[in-house]
Amino acid sequence: MADLKTIGVIGAGQMGNGIAHVSALAGYDVILSDISDESLAKGMKAIERNMARQVGRGQYDQGAMNTALARIKPTTVLKDHETANMVIEAATERREIKEQIFRSICEIVPADTYLATNTSSISITRLASVTDRPERFIGLHFMNPVPLMKLVEVIRGLATGQETYETAIEFAGRLEKTTTNAEDYPAFIVNRILVPMINEAVYALYEGVGTVESIDTAMHLGANHPMGPLTLADFIGLDTCLSIMQVLHDGLADTKYRPCPLLVKYVEAGWVGKKVGKGFYDYSGPEPVPTR
Repeated sequence: MADLKTIGVIGAGQMGNGIAHVSALAGYDVILSDISDESLAKGMKAIERNMARQVGRGQYDQGAMNTALARIKPTTVLKDHETANMVIEAATERREIKEQIFRSICEIVPADTYLATNTSSISITRLASVTDRPERFIGLHFMNPVPLMKLVEVIRGLATGQETYETAIEFAGRLEKTTTNAEDYPAFIVNRILVPMINEAVYALYEGVGTVESIDTAMHLGANHPMGPLTLADFIGLDTCLSIMQVLHDGLADTKYRPCPLLVKYVEAGWVGKKVGKGFYDYSGPEPVPTR
């Protein structure tokens, strides 16, 4: 198996900065890239804030935090990934964007660099097919928030080699993550089950079965979920939930995966959840207030 030393992460958003965070704490040098200085600065602030919380909880000391932060190199230049042993794409959940990233990165990194995607629903085989190394391509679906969630879904494409798989498993283990193997079908395991449940909760709201608060309270206390499905949707991002439902609907051709029209309407309005301050709840005040 390859001896990974430097990890490239493309995308400094919620998932990308989380992957950079745990990789740096595990002792890897990290190249974190995004298309704008503003996004990078925001991502680095999130990493520093989240690491500080871990220090406050006694998980690490200040010295470990400072060392980990020093291992992360933020950049807007994609070519800076040329020294990476593995590059993990964590861009927005749109196939065309991911494919373009992988086409570009293949022109930059050495032939033995592994490529991974953090996609939560898109075919690994399809993404690998646009690269020059499908045998060195794999899906590593981290859960959100990455520093707290212990699971990584590992998804092999049709051409993924055994060495690539074993290297990915070893890498996830060094990050102290538990891995589960998922087959390369739309949305894999977690989102194949989770996001249709969220979509059904939106249908319950759309049809007037319950209010935002009553639906969330029912599932929180009645099913013992840590948070209600509409709160969770806001946390994930309604745009991401919609993208996953569209992948399921298109990929499996089953009407049970039809995105709820109300979910579509919220995304069209730009009310995509906590990251913009408004989704099924309005987060502008001291307490979240239902928007419907």
